[in-house]
Amino acid sequence: MAPAVSWRSLTTKAIVDTMHSYHWRKQLMWGLLLIGLGGALLLDQMGLVEIIEVWHYWPFILVVIGINKMIGYPTAADFTRGLWTMFIGLWLFANFEHVFGLTFRTSWPYLIIAWGVTLILKPFIRARFAINLPARESSHEV
Repeated sequence: MAPAVSWRSLTTKAIVDTMHSYHWRKQLMWGLLLIGLGGALLLDQMGLVEIIEVWHYWPFILVVIGINKMIGYPTAADFTRGLWTMFIGLWLFANFEHVFGLTFRTSWPYLIIAWGVTLILKPFIRARFAINLPARESSHEV
C-alpha cells in the first residue's frame, strides 16, 4: 500500500516547484538579454549592423523586464515594480521618439499621474497577490 501523502506536503512541493520555475525564468530572461546585446555588439563590430540605428529601441528592454516581473508568481511588490518598469520604458521611448509630440519637458506630469494611480491601485494589487506572499516566504525555508 502506498504511503499517505498529506495535502500540505503536496502544496509545499507545488510552491517550491513554482518558485523554482519563476527564478529559472528570470535567469533565462537575463541570459537571453545578454546574448542579444552581445550579438548586436558583435554584428556592429563586424560591420553587418549599425547599432546606432537600432539603439533608440533600448527602452523596450525595460518593458520586457517589467513584463517578466509581472508574470509567473509575483508578489504585490514584484507586480508593482513590474508595472513601474514597464511604464518607465514606454515613457522613455515615447519621449525619445516624440510619440504624440511628447518630450521630457512636456511629459513629466505623466509620472506624477502614474504615481497617483499606483497609490490608488496598491490596495487592490495587494489583495490580488496576497496569496503569493506566504508562499514565497515559506519557500525560503526549504
